[in-house]
Amino acid sequence: MWKSHPKALPFLFLSEMWERFGYYLMIGIFTLYLKDVEAGFAMTEKEAADLYGTFIALVFLTPFVGGLVADRYLGYKKSIVIGGIMMGLGYMMMGVHSLTMLYTAMTLVIIGNGFFKPNISTLLGNFYNDDEYKEKKDEGYNIFYMGINIGAFICNFFGAALQILLGWQYAFMAAGVGMFIGVVVFLLGTKHYGDKTEKKGIQEGDMPFYKIVLYILVPSVVFGIIGWFLKGVASDANPDSYIFGSDSTDAFIFACVPVIFFYASLYFKAKPDDKRPIGALLSIFAVVIMFWAVFKLNGSALTTWADRYTDRQVTGTTEQVFSTLVQSKELTYEKSETELYDEQFRLQKENGEVKKVVDYPIYFRNAEKETLPEEGSKISVWVTSLSQSINPGWVIILTPLVVAFFTFLRSRKKEPSTPTKIAFGLLISALSVLVMVAAVHIGNNGTEKVSVWWLVANYGIITIGELFLSPMGLSVVSKLSPKNITALMMGGWFLSTSIGNKLSGVLASMWDTYEDKANFFWVNFALLMFATLLMFALVKRLNKVMQEKGIQ
Repeated sequence: MWKSHPKALPFLFLSEMWERFGYYLMIGIFTLYLKDVEAGFAMTEKEAADLYGTFIALVFLTPFVGGLVADRYLGYKKSIVIGGIMMGLGYMMMGVHSLTMLYTAMTLVIIGNGFFKPNISTLLGNFYNDDEYKEKKDEGYNIFYMGINIGAFICNFFGAALQILLGWQYAFMAAGVGMFIGVVVFLLGTKHYGDKTEKKGIQEGDMPFYKIVLYILVPSVVFGIIGWFLKGVASDANPDSYIFGSDSTDAFIFACVPVIFFYASLYFKAKPDDKRPIGALLSIFAVVIMFWAVFKLNGSALTTWADRYTDRQVTGTTEQVFSTLVQSKELTYEKSETELYDEQFRLQKENGEVKKVVDYPIYFRNAEKETLPEEGSKISVWVTSLSQSINPGWVIILTPLVVAFFTFLRSRKKEPSTPTKIAFGLLISALSVLVMVAAVHIGNNGTEKVSVWWLVANYGIITIGELFLSPMGLSVVSKLSPKNITALMMGGWFLSTSIGNKLSGVLASMWDTYEDKANFFWVNFALLMFATLLMFALVKRLNKVMQEKGIQ
């Protein structure tokens, strides 16, 4: 697999694998930690989803600056190392039970990812810009993407065991250790990077950095502050007068305006030869926002589905294996003081304090009556965060098949263009949501638990869409970007991810407002179908731009 690719690929593959091990371990337990009444912060679904959405949005917004700084000043190696160290420290601090420490840790992760994420992807693209490897670019990004998902797959098993044995803090510390291993692996590959890590410097026509600070970053901060304090119209449904659902959402949307304006200005001020490629990329950025909005529900709404609505009981040999590997925990079927949830599993608070009630553990609320254990006996259930390994597990299985499929089509000269792959990726992703609509109906809208196979099927289908879209998106950015702003345009890809991530948090924060959960998923289906139709409408024009540049 490696022979026909640059020698740097295995090191970038392993570095990204360990970086993603840390990130996805952290993100897999993040909302569960926030909602944990005893050892976490006792947040409601809306509160946790809003913070989660803002966090993952900012994590993917900072590459806008990180890509720029690497391009012009630091170079890619220094940026990647600095970013990795900051993220590792952030993960280590996250388990300290203090809101102040949590926000400090989140800030380190947000800034660190800005330096790490866009630049390791850009560095990979630099190797495939050589004529020797150009035709292997899509395949190289698919292999790289598989590394991401190996890390994302294995991390949750470590996270589950550490959380059960030692608590949340040690699970977060494991994420930090993973990140530091990634930095070490990256440094071990230094001799294979050559001059590819060097900064490109300021090119003719580039906007000076001080202008970016004055015209983009400062306005973003100012707009964000305005968004935070500006109020809409108060109502019974919106007593706090939010404009878009919460203070953080209002601030984020306002802060994005100057950044979006900046990317639009890149198009209008570009050289004639660069204008159409930049326009094509901006079109793709706009369309894939809907994909990320639905895809990133895996850490919020779909984790809630796994926790509350999925039958997680293990028995027999499976129970023994899970217990031995510390991947399950025991629940006792007896009444004791516990937090109060209403019939829709909404945590009940009064004056900010969680209400208590004497009842059975909440897991048994919607279990089938015939399966309930005897009073005082115990059952074993697999840890909720393990559901986060389903998607990366599918990626590991399906990536070689997708790569082989497109290699076969390429040998027959029938391989679809990258924009066409993205369009079909959106369509396939839309179909995955229908699985969850069916799951809601099978479970009588949450009154009965359903099999985990519904989640497995949903993730399986959306993974195919993901493999058509996400690695192809990174690939098309590095193919079409003018050389002097490659990292900046890669930052644009992450900006679209950022906006999608925040939209995902907005969607998830509305989970409790849907009495019929099927309607929640129908909204997601509609968003993806809208994006699909828009992308198919753009395919012809995008293909023409790529043909003009002599790329597939």
